Amino acid sequence: MEPADLQPHESLMDPQQTTLRVVMVDDEEALCLGVRRIIEKYRVHVADVLVDANYTFRYFTSGEDFLAHLAEGGEVDLLLLDLKLPGVGGMDVLDALSSQGREVLTIMITAYATFETAVKATKLGAYDFLAKPFTPDELRYALRKATSQLILSKQARKLAEEKRQVRFNFISVLAHELKAPLNAVEGYLNILKTTETDQNLQMVERSIVRVDGMKKLIGDLLDLTRIESGQRERIIRRLDLTELAKASMELFAVDAERRGITVTLDAEPGVELLADAGEAEIVLNNLISNAVKYNRDGGAVMVKLRRRGDGVSIAVTDTGFGLTPEEAAKLFTEFTRIKNEHTVKVLGSGLGLSTVRKIANMYEGEAAVQSEPGVGSTFTVTLHDARADGAAPVTEAATAALDPAAAAAATAAASGPPA
Repeated sequence: MEPADLQPHESLMDPQQTTLRVVMVDDEEALCLGVRRIIEKYRVHVADVLVDANYTFRYFTSGEDFLAHLAEGGEVDLLLLDLKLPGVGGMDVLDALSSQGREVLTIMITAYATFETAVKATKLGAYDFLAKPFTPDELRYALRKATSQLILSKQARKLAEEKRQVRFNFISVLAHELKAPLNAVEGYLNILKTTETDQNLQMVERSIVRVDGMKKLIGDLLDLTRIESGQRERIIRRLDLTELAKASMELFAVDAERRGITVTLDAEPGVELLADAGEAEIVLNNLISNAVKYNRDGGAVMVKLRRRGDGVSIAVTDTGFGLTPEEAAKLFTEFTRIKNEHTVKVLGSGLGLSTVRKIANMYEGEAAVQSEPGVGSTFTVTLHDARADGAAPVTEAATAALDPAAAAAATAAASGPPA
């Protein structure tokens, strides 16, 4: 084998190069300058993933200046943060980062650490502590440990994203290949439905129901994987949930009427949500569809909409078969269907509620169920307003954190006067 043939294989083993943005916030400018001299010459090799890291460095002497930097679009990968800062302190900065949903690996620098401050800082996202005064070797050790953690976390997220994309691509191809033959089978079955005698008509109708179930499974799989992979385009706008709920109730009105099930809506005036219409429809359709399917003949379904602060609560109550605590605990996971004497003839993919929970998580909400066997169930989903750019929901705390002065005031109000 020629040496040239070895070159591509060897290049695969060469470490990848990455540059991490380090920011230091400390009111001792001389200390910041000393740290800069150490960091700008330092290199870390992460052997587990073959990555060589170097650093850019920037410092701020006040928390206000750092938060203003972030508000102007500044980015940071690794933060060296002094606990005791004039004005906006280190805890205030951590609180603002947490409120904004920023994932920044933070090393707290302090000569006044206590157990209480360590616990609070850790809860707000601090990764490590570096006690003042520290030596260059202590700084390098903390930096090396934080760099390994940061790069390994990024690699893990990257692999998880690749896994979601592979799954989406596989299911997309599979769905495309299955749709054409299913449509052909459905077409022939519909023709047979008009020509067969009563003896065979029941078999044809059962086959059509099964084909519809398979098409629903394909649709549910595509919805789930599009949401997981981020392939679905999101259009965030203000929605009238009352109108969406009415439209969803109309979809299942025929099935409900055929079984004598009444479906009613109890909505407060002006229940609106900043969200993607498709995602809100998936939640409502799944909850109302299940409430009808798993209900008893002559039963009732109540859809209740309430505004809750910066979000909404969607509660769908049925008078159906109900669930045991063991059965309820299994819900909201993929391909989970509760099978008993009441549900054996009910068709479903087992994906609807897992998709509902994933959407709830996207809106920093939750999906829950309360149920009693023989009485019925109430499924409740809470959703918070999304940002117009499709990013994480905006809470009051997050809005305040975008303004450094407001963040400091909010933190001071929450913590009370200084000890």
